[in-house]
Amino acid sequence: MTHICPVVMAGGSGTRLWPLSRSAYPKQFLALDGTGSLLQQSVQRLMAIAPGQMSAPLVVGNEEHRFLLADQLREMGQEPSALVLEPVGRNTAPALTLAALQAQRSGDDPVLVVAPADQTITHLPAFVSALRQATQAAAEGAVVILGIQPLRPETGFGYIEADTATPGTGPRAVRRFVEKPDAATAQAYLDAGNFFWNSGLFVLRASVWLKALGQYRADILSACQAAFDKATTDGVFIRPDKAAFAAIPAESVDYAVMEKLPGSGTPLLMVPLDAGWNDLGAWDAVWQVTGKDSNGNATQGDVLLADTHNTLVQATSRLVGVIGVDNLVVVETPDAVLVSDRSRSQDVKKIVGQLGKTQRAEQNLHRKVHRPWGWYDSIDQGPRFQVKRIMVKPGASLSLQMHHHRAEHWIVVSGTAEVTCGERKLLLTENQSTYIPLGEVHRLANPGKVPLEIIEVQSGSYLGEDDIVRFEDTYGRQ
Repeated sequence: MTHICPVVMAGGSGTRLWPLSRSAYPKQFLALDGTGSLLQQSVQRLMAIAPGQMSAPLVVGNEEHRFLLADQLREMGQEPSALVLEPVGRNTAPALTLAALQAQRSGDDPVLVVAPADQTITHLPAFVSALRQATQAAAEGAVVILGIQPLRPETGFGYIEADTATPGTGPRAVRRFVEKPDAATAQAYLDAGNFFWNSGLFVLRASVWLKALGQYRADILSACQAAFDKATTDGVFIRPDKAAFAAIPAESVDYAVMEKLPGSGTPLLMVPLDAGWNDLGAWDAVWQVTGKDSNGNATQGDVLLADTHNTLVQATSRLVGVIGVDNLVVVETPDAVLVSDRSRSQDVKKIVGQLGKTQRAEQNLHRKVHRPWGWYDSIDQGPRFQVKRIMVKPGASLSLQMHHHRAEHWIVVSGTAEVTCGERKLLLTENQSTYIPLGEVHRLANPGKVPLEIIEVQSGSYLGEDDIVRFEDTYGRQ
């Protein structure tokens, strides 16, 4: 029986779905259709390919997102075989190499079914059928890519040219990869009938990938091996050596290996995938996959429309009214609103670029910030004060800490709070409160079995998140 290892690539930043997607909470963690996050949906699809032959999922992601990854997998009842954490982004070729090295640790040579964490599929049976064909071919030594039949002359995707002589709907030989084309070339590809969008989904044995990488990019392989050999392990977290990993050349799977395989002697095949695939690369793609009303409008949240057509509206925290417009994207969050022509939604990256140049927090963080112990929401602020709503998970605790520049008042809204304040330790329940003086060592914990919610009022000369001196921390933060 062939051992199959699902590999989920979860290190993307998703900047084109700002303001919902931010660098500290990118699109793979979003539930855009309300049925689980894109990461969770990706894992569920892969685990359906061959029940009984699948190992637990192996996820490669960003070190900064480690607790989001673990929490979302835990929410769906899925314990990963490993969470391989990249200290810095180095594109997909090093990420896949780390996954292959980790997958071979058991002494096995599994078939890796590799999928990005930020795509959607609307027809699961067709997806499973195509991946089963791909795993069978990969078990025999082939490299297999999933190709999407073009629906339009798309200029935003790379293409795969497949062999026209291959009969039936099974795997086809790949002739070549081609870059994102101009409009005329994209139309020619659509007319030819043997060009497919490159889905970013591929299947191959771990040993096949490592051998091919050693042949074409030995520098990447040796650098990844060096970082992996010095990795530290903390439960399911696998941390490659940061200095060694930072020295790895940044390269994609396609550029490093795939584009060099046609005619090389390594079988390179493509399986057509007709399963409602979308890579959600921009808000227009979200509109395409979302259910629509009779006027072509796709909405989520508290939205009212009048004389509006072919428009996407996402409301997350308040009522949004839209009147007399066509072909727009309107996305509302508590701290930012995006309005764009739907055909220009790829240009959201220009706004994100401006945020980065001016070092605005809206590029990285939502108003509601997730932490390993829960989350906080900065609901109001002004000169010398800030008000936060804080949720602490059952059994979780914040670090033992102090602040140089602020004092804090805590009011329990629901649940039970265990408060350490200097030498004192006390339990607070609903409607009770306490005061943490400036400079006092303190900790907030939830000893109960239900979430703890408090309102925190900060006052002082400086209220930044970097005014935290940690003495102890359950989660290993500095």
